[in-house]
Amino acid sequence: MTPLQWRLLWLLLPLSSRAQKLPTRDEQLFQMQIRDKASFHLSSVLPDGAEISSYLFRDTPKRYFFVVEEDNTPLSVTVTPCDTPLEWKLSLQELPEEASGESSGEPEPLEQQKQVTSEEATELLSYKGNDVESFVSSSAPAGLYQLELLSTEKDTHFKVYATTTPESDQPYPELPYDPRVDVTSLGRTTVTLAWKPSPTASLLRQPIQYCVVVNREHNFKSLCAVEAKLSVDDAFMTAPKPGLDFSPFDFAHFGFPSGNSGKERSLLAKLPPKPGRPVHARPKPDIQKLCIGNKNIFTVSDLKPDTQYYFDVFVANSRSNTSTAYVGTFARTREEAKQKTVELKDGRVTDVFVKRKGAKFLRFAPVSSHQKVTFFVHSCLDAVQIQVRRDGKLVLSQNVEGIRQFLLRGRPKAKYLVRLKGNKKGASMLKVLASTRPSKHTFPALPEDTRVKAFDRLRTCSSATVAWLGTQERNKFCIYKREVDDSYNDEQKRREQNQCLGPDTRKKSEKVLCKYFHSQNPQKAVTTETVKGLQPGKAYLLDVYVIGHGGHSVKYQSKVVKTRKFC
Repeated sequence: MTPLQWRLLWLLLPLSSRAQKLPTRDEQLFQMQIRDKASFHLSSVLPDGAEISSYLFRDTPKRYFFVVEEDNTPLSVTVTPCDTPLEWKLSLQELPEEASGESSGEPEPLEQQKQVTSEEATELLSYKGNDVESFVSSSAPAGLYQLELLSTEKDTHFKVYATTTPESDQPYPELPYDPRVDVTSLGRTTVTLAWKPSPTASLLRQPIQYCVVVNREHNFKSLCAVEAKLSVDDAFMTAPKPGLDFSPFDFAHFGFPSGNSGKERSLLAKLPPKPGRPVHARPKPDIQKLCIGNKNIFTVSDLKPDTQYYFDVFVANSRSNTSTAYVGTFARTREEAKQKTVELKDGRVTDVFVKRKGAKFLRFAPVSSHQKVTFFVHSCLDAVQIQVRRDGKLVLSQNVEGIRQFLLRGRPKAKYLVRLKGNKKGASMLKVLASTRPSKHTFPALPEDTRVKAFDRLRTCSSATVAWLGTQERNKFCIYKREVDDSYNDEQKRREQNQCLGPDTRKKSEKVLCKYFHSQNPQKAVTTETVKGLQPGKAYLLDVYVIGHGGHSVKYQSKVVKTRKFC
């Protein structure tokens, strides 16, 4: 500490505490005491060019001092409130000419000492709020500057930075000319943000990183406000970290009495938890802090649909650990797409497409009184889940694969809501029929095994013989063929398995024949057919369709056969 700084602090001491001559530096360390312990017990001197973090008790003022040794010195003082608004003011006490020079060691006249101590300070700036506010002067006069802070709402954290270096050496990261955060894309669960890069990285080549903060309450004005919100432990149960309020000129650090601050800090560390809520049960704040490096575009995911969120971006200097806030924004995510309900007509087949892991809703409201209702569901590809509610009450919930028929007891004027949910494999296609007279509107009843079997011994260079299980009811069976190349694989074959695609989707040239067949004995309900007119050494895709009385068709599983190359 320079002789002028020691002299300025020495002048603050009561007259009775001053020696007849200025003490030596070692004596000064042991003789300095705060003039008014009741109001100055947490006082300290601000270091030049270093941001300090500290803790403020409610309704207990805290004072800091800062010495400017020469006139026309650039001065900047920045105060950052964290989790509550602060009242603070900066004042200046200019000292007489004698105080600005080196001490001669001679005692000061009593009248001059009284004049110095009674001189009133000039208020430079007064502020109340939770914004990050600064006092900046390009030519501050020499003197003793006093910063007084007060919190009237609750105990709180804050940060202070003071420096006499030029503004170009400001350690806080700079903001671009347009410091706004823009929403570039908006979805149901995602929001994409973009902002202009900080000149601190692009021009000054200093290490920086961006932190994105998301919450549903409000925008934040400082990163320390975010960190205070993220703190899980109750502030009353956690004493300030060692060294949190340390500066090279902290009185308590050098072993000087500091009033009852030690008692308060000891009490702070020993306070019991609040009754009725253990520490481990304290809920975490609904806030996310994501530090993403130096990229200036980011997509926030896992949000809730139709919900308003507030977004803040902070640029932090990785070297000095200081940060600056961009102008935050807010946005509401898109709402869930309203489910369109498809009306089912009595006795009419409805085609339904369900996205992968998606859902579709169908409504059936019979116009006439009925005792029973039958739902025919044909899952064309993969299994789906069906749920049926009658007048809001769940009456059916099952997985459906292939063709299924569900018979439900009816009620007068009852209304049915059908929910079809797809699986994880891929999109689903279905045919759904609801009827109060099921005997007139039925899908063809398929056997349990819908495979088409080829007989290897009956293969020739121009024909192939296949067989399949028939039905107990008399139905029409049609067989189609299509030549495929050698690269035909299982994935292509799977796409061909859509059982809902009927013969009307095939070319006439692909048709082999149609015939009627049935057998009352399921064990004998087997039919065979020889497909002729094939080319040697070629692969063919064979499909068998069964067509019911109502004209509804169902396709058996496709079969690939290959003719002999040499006969």
